Amino acid sequence: MVLCKEYRICMPLTVEEYRIGQLYMIARHSLEQSGEGEGVEVVESYECDDPVHGKGQYTEKRIHLSSRLPYWIQAVCPRVFYVTEKSWNYYPFTITVFLRAQIEYINQN
Repeated sequence: MVLCKEYRICMPLTVEEYRIGQLYMIARHSLEQSGEGEGVEVVESYECDDPVHGKGQYTEKRIHLSSRLPYWIQAVCPRVFYVTEKSWNYYPFTITVFLRAQIEYINQN
């Protein structure tokens, strides 16, 4: 027999305030990681609707990784190396797709 305990922590925010804060922190982290032509480049960002999940945010980003790779990989990879991230954020559901040179990896949670 398994005993399952659940703990709830009251937060001083509503779910809508948390969603706005989450979007803000993602944008702030992207800005902090960007600089000197590296980091995150936001290509598209707009609100979208889904019949199943409701109202959400679509974001397409290019994550430039050239300077973050080990030196031996930098010698082999092209100078302009980036991964495209397409994300549909229907809080609390998120659908994220990463694309790079004909390779597609889908992560749904």
